[in-house]
Amino acid sequence: MIIVNTECVPGHEIAEFKGLVRGNTVRAKHMGKDILAGLRTIVGGEIKEYTEMLTECRNESVKRMVAEAESLGADAIVNLRFTTSQVMAGAAELLAYGTAVTLKR
Repeated sequence: MIIVNTECVPGHEIAEFKGLVRGNTVRAKHMGKDILAGLRTIVGGEIKEYTEMLTECRNESVKRMVAEAESLGADAIVNLRFTTSQVMAGAAELLAYGTAVTLKR
């Protein structure tokens, strides 16, 4: 699966648009890591617990988006975008979305 954040795939022509595809996940860290993250806000610096959580979210969301595109018979996704939202304290949703397409061979 080719995934790009542009309107086209360089060197390829789009044969057919299959439609919007998306994948999302909501994640939260356990209380122990949430406490560590809270302490880091006092001293400053990267909050690695949340960086790790969002990396896991992004990977799972892309995996789910790709599965939806494959079910439509697509071989590429163009205009990939990510958006996040806080669902509750310590929990975030990450949504990956784009347009599934087939490419001319």
